[in-house]
Amino acid sequence: MEYRNLGRTGVKVSPLCLGAMMFGAWGEPDHDTSIRIIHAALDAGINFVDTADVYSQGENEEIVGKALKGRRDDIVLATKFHGQMGDEINHQGNSRRWIMQEVENSLRRLDTDYIDLYQVHRPDEETDVEEMLSALTDLVRAGKIRYFGSSTFPASQIVEAQWVARDRGLERFKTEQPPYSMLVRGIEADVLPTAQRHGMGVIPWSPLAGGWLSGKYRKGADTPTSTRADRLPHRYDLSLPGNQRKFEAADALGALADEVGIPLIEIAIAFVINHPAVTSAIIGPRTMEHLESQLPAATRQLDAELLDRIDEIVPPATSFNYADTGYANPALEPAARRR
Repeated sequence: MEYRNLGRTGVKVSPLCLGAMMFGAWGEPDHDTSIRIIHAALDAGINFVDTADVYSQGENEEIVGKALKGRRDDIVLATKFHGQMGDEINHQGNSRRWIMQEVENSLRRLDTDYIDLYQVHRPDEETDVEEMLSALTDLVRAGKIRYFGSSTFPASQIVEAQWVARDRGLERFKTEQPPYSMLVRGIEADVLPTAQRHGMGVIPWSPLAGGWLSGKYRKGADTPTSTRADRLPHRYDLSLPGNQRKFEAADALGALADEVGIPLIEIAIAFVINHPAVTSAIIGPRTMEHLESQLPAATRQLDAELLDRIDEIVPPATSFNYADTGYANPALEPAARRR
């Protein structure tokens, strides 16, 4: 496996990042099984693991912490904060108060002294960007985190954060973690070139589009069911026009994969990691079989002809369903649009 630069940090990471979201109550509930899958990924050469506090309300970080015992110093470990943790009103968001409290919680659950990459899971319109960057800078200087980054930020807010950091003498976002797949290509128009201009590593989530590119969404086949579809019906309900167009595209991409003789899963992940702006694609296996089907994508190359045919099915910068972008822009809420 060839390793890549994580932006301009000097850190080398694998082209596949093990996303741990499906370990715990949200996916595989058995901790020993989850740990075996994590170890198999590490043994295959993956040295980059991504989780978040909100995944299974902290259980996920605990599983990752157990799995990394004895191997922690060899792994680039990333986690995230922002989501609601419990019922307390201030146990969420991007405030200094919560960042300082939650980093300690994550360190305890992960059973580690430091986090390599601490990421802001989503923007927070109620928190000043300088407040957030100042707190994260203090954590870097205290040695609790090595770097920090953003996740699912629009290009305009990425730029704002870069300029505020420069203007105030603060540490800056070193990475962005956006949604990206053959079915969710909106970031090609702005986020990816913005990240390139600022020397940021890019770590896309959901290269399989939440399972739509698993090969199971085909005409004539039974519609797949999953806990994720139950949790996020707006991304899977086929009565919605955007999802219907997504289904048509997934079926066409599946037919293309059959024609060229490459599993759709491999094409989907390789499509993401072959983009010159992308550092590492986050894969999220729930089973050992899932992991084994995704690992070959790390070395899969897609030629220009195949990429052109993918573009014919899903044109560049196209996203069929706004819900797949992962960020509800408050500027589009009715209250913000009333004259």
